[in-house]
Amino acid sequence: MLLGLVGKPSSGKSTFFKACTLADVLIAAYPFATIKPNHGVAFVNTKCIEGEFKTKCNPQKGYCIEGNRFVPIDLMDVAGLIEGASEGKGLGNQFLDDLTNADAFIHVVDISGETDAQGKETKGYDPVQDVQMLEKELDLWYYGILKKVWRTFSRTVQNEKADLSKAITKQFSGLKVHENDVRRVLNKLNFPEKPMEWTEDNLLQFANALRHISKPMIIAANKFDKLESEKNLENLKKRHPEITIIPCSADFELALREAHNRGFISYIPGENDFKIVGQINDRQKLGLENIRAFLQKNKSTGVQEVLNIAVFNLLNYIAVFPASANKLGDSKGNILPDCFLLPSGSTALDFAFFIHTDLGKNFIKAVDARSKRALGKGYVLKNRDALEIITR
Repeated sequence: MLLGLVGKPSSGKSTFFKACTLADVLIAAYPFATIKPNHGVAFVNTKCIEGEFKTKCNPQKGYCIEGNRFVPIDLMDVAGLIEGASEGKGLGNQFLDDLTNADAFIHVVDISGETDAQGKETKGYDPVQDVQMLEKELDLWYYGILKKVWRTFSRTVQNEKADLSKAITKQFSGLKVHENDVRRVLNKLNFPEKPMEWTEDNLLQFANALRHISKPMIIAANKFDKLESEKNLENLKKRHPEITIIPCSADFELALREAHNRGFISYIPGENDFKIVGQINDRQKLGLENIRAFLQKNKSTGVQEVLNIAVFNLLNYIAVFPASANKLGDSKGNILPDCFLLPSGSTALDFAFFIHTDLGKNFIKAVDARSKRALGKGYVLKNRDALEIITR
């Protein structure tokens, strides 16, 4: 799974990325500080099952703090996008190429209104313009992929009576578009049956619908600690009620994670408070108390919430633990070493193949570690299931 951070220059994408990954990336107050994409590991969290089994887990990937299991995902920060990117303006071509493998987008918006469309410092800018710009450029990206081949493509499909869904899926094969995505869009839109009769508006509508299904997006309303942010957030929510919008402060999240790593505080990402456990000076204390006030008002910095909602709500993934009722450790003695993320609707057999091909091929049954109940290959997994795979 790969989440892509998108947005105009200087919206705080690199700060958001560093807050999630603690990777050493350039953060600068000028446009296009990021040119080549940054890749890193971020984490979504779910309640660990260790407490139910009265044990302490030892994750081999990710980590667990006070029953909060943090599961790794891939995160990518790409160059800022400006209007005309779909036509190659700015770093447009590179930006769009970098995004082809993303499963979903996190649009980092400067909700403070203190940077203009090009990412330069200003006052009173309306962030709604950034959302509308990015939506348009992404739609035109999909539209361009179809438009450049449509005349020949539609004629070939129609004359050969080919399956339109399969043909379009092949055209978008590099963008992780699935045939089911295309079928859903075609069933939803009442277009002419013959593709040669589709109009320009039809192509644009199709591009918009397919992009929303195949690359869903959440908005991280960043810099929410700034003066005009609340007013801008309410306006953005009114203008775009169809998009999930989460207010956040990547600056504050980064400060908390770095302070935790240096032993100054004890902080669990996504929590609404922290404890000072190390020696800090008066200036550091003042800064931390300012962040604490933000946390108490807003319940968190919002950064962890954005990641969790993107994976568990937007993409509909669930967390599943390999576990046996009689043995919670692996061959090396690690307790509950793994927690995997699978698409909602996955079965016990899917889980077996996900762990290892041989487990899938030799599957006999799964056993629920909590109830010890035997489960067939068609059992539909639930979030936080704990299963053992039995093979022949």
